[in-house]
Amino acid sequence: QVQLVESGGGLVQAGGSLRLSCVASGRTFSNYVMGWFRQAPGKEREFVAGISRSAGRAYYADSVKGRFTISRDNAKNTVYLQMNSLKPEDTAVYYCAAVRVLQSNMVVMADREYDYWGQGTQVTVSS
Repeated sequence: QVQLVESGGGLVQAGGSLRLSCVASGRTFSNYVMGWFRQAPGKEREFVAGISRSAGRAYYADSVKGRFTISRDNAKNTVYLQMNSLKPEDTAVYYCAAVRVLQSNMVVMADREYDYWGQGTQVTVSS
C-alpha cells in the first residue's frame, strides 16, 4: 500500500502562484510513476501532469503547459506541482496519484491506470 498526502492548496488571485506537494509513504517511492489530476465542480477528473520514476520525462495537459511544472524528489518521497500564472479555470480539487511501473522513463496519463490516490487539496483562483 502507498499513502499519499497532498498539501499546498489555497486561495490565490489570478496570475498568482502555488506549489502543491504530495508526500508518499509505505513503499519505495522511486518505483512509482506519479501524476497530478484535478476535478472541478460538475466536471470529470482530468490529467494535469505526470512524471516518470527517474524524473527524466514529464507530460502536461495542453491547458497547463508552460505554466505548471511537475517535479519529484525521490530522497524525500515527494512530488511537487509548481503552478504559475494561475487562471480562474484552474480552480479545482487537485489530486496526486501513484502507480508502480518497471520502466524508468514511462509516464502514465490515464487516471484508470493509477492505483493510489491522495485525498485532494483545493485550489481556488479568483478573478
